[in-house]
Amino acid sequence: MAAPMVAVVGRPNVGKSTLFNRMVGERLAIVEDIPGVTRDRLYAPAEWLNYDFRLIDTGGIELGNEPFLTEIKAQVELALDEADVIVMVVSGREGLTEDDQVVAKMLYKTNKPVVLAVNKVDNPEMRADIYDFYALGLGEPYPVSGSHGIGLGDLLDAIVAHFPDEAAEQEDDAIRFSIIGEPNVGKSSIVNAMLGEDRMIVSNIEGTTRDAVDTRFVTPEGDEFVMVDTAGIRRRGKVYQKTEKYAVMRAMKAIEDSDVILMVLDAQAGIRDQDKHVAGYAHEAGKAMVIVVNKWDLIEKDTHTMTEFEESIRQQFKFLDYAPIVFVSAETGKRLDRLPDLIKKVDENHRKRIPSSTLNDVLMDAIAVNPTPTDNGRRLRVYYATQVAIQPPTFVVFVNDVELMHFSYQRFLENQIRSAFDFEGTPIKIIVRQRK
Repeated sequence: MAAPMVAVVGRPNVGKSTLFNRMVGERLAIVEDIPGVTRDRLYAPAEWLNYDFRLIDTGGIELGNEPFLTEIKAQVELALDEADVIVMVVSGREGLTEDDQVVAKMLYKTNKPVVLAVNKVDNPEMRADIYDFYALGLGEPYPVSGSHGIGLGDLLDAIVAHFPDEAAEQEDDAIRFSIIGEPNVGKSSIVNAMLGEDRMIVSNIEGTTRDAVDTRFVTPEGDEFVMVDTAGIRRRGKVYQKTEKYAVMRAMKAIEDSDVILMVLDAQAGIRDQDKHVAGYAHEAGKAMVIVVNKWDLIEKDTHTMTEFEESIRQQFKFLDYAPIVFVSAETGKRLDRLPDLIKKVDENHRKRIPSSTLNDVLMDAIAVNPTPTDNGRRLRVYYATQVAIQPPTFVVFVNDVELMHFSYQRFLENQIRSAFDFEGTPIKIIVRQRK
């Protein structure tokens, strides 16, 4: 089930980004006491009382000199399209304003649950002033201080109370995959070629695709997939239009909601720096990945061209050494028939579990061949390991002292696990813990 989406909206300078940082638990948003300051992150995962959800900070939407009302409409548009719950933020320090009333009237039309957060209530004496906000008609106002973390628990309780009942959600067995990459690398053309129909608008103008569009299909073998074609992700410095910012956010959301990511490169353009950033989004999210090199039909080739291009990819994308590479042409359809089987394989590897006894046999054999390192006369001792999670496969290794586990030896253990078990297409995580 996809994580619920929570949008934080409100007029400028009420502390949306500060509250966002508090709820996420990290300083992800750029916070300045200036209305309309942009941020370098649009959303982030958050957690409260075993509920996982995705938090959107709409405070980063900046429309230059356009009227304030236009900016508010952009925020409400986001809430309408994406959010399960909306948090409207107002300022207890400034009191109720006409702009707050404009926002509230727009939120009525969303038919989404709205939680009212009165921010900047930094001391108990200020709580007596929050009752004016009942006039907004959004129910009980929750006094909070984003700067000091006051009242955050009550606010989060109110938010998660509106989440859908997980028991009522039906699990979808279809493999969900997203197609990501720079604008104009041919993502929509790949979708059309795989489906055999013109499902997406395809043109040579960068940024044609604005939204992430789900398409369900079944292969002749009976394998079911949900395919998402996402808007191209641009460099942050070039993400300046409102529609572009929505496109980036929705592409990031698609990555979070997917099981497998197809990272599309343009064979003609070669590997660009932004390709690494786009792939990094998916890698950091722990998703299974396949690297797809499109427009291969347009390349002049000899017997070494594919090998040389693959070596270049491995050199440029060292953090994706686990991802298989396939060279395709959306125009001719060449090798596109390999993608469904490859997606299915890496998804299975992403969900793979290894018995603890088998895992420890592999690690002990590896340590016998390459003994653990020492530091100042103390030797690292590996007691045992166990798999604790899937998607991605995650292993905990218990040792005598975590400081003795050098990153190079941890990398060695990861390589031994990959050599013994087929984890092609998926990252794996190793967590080192000290045995008590």
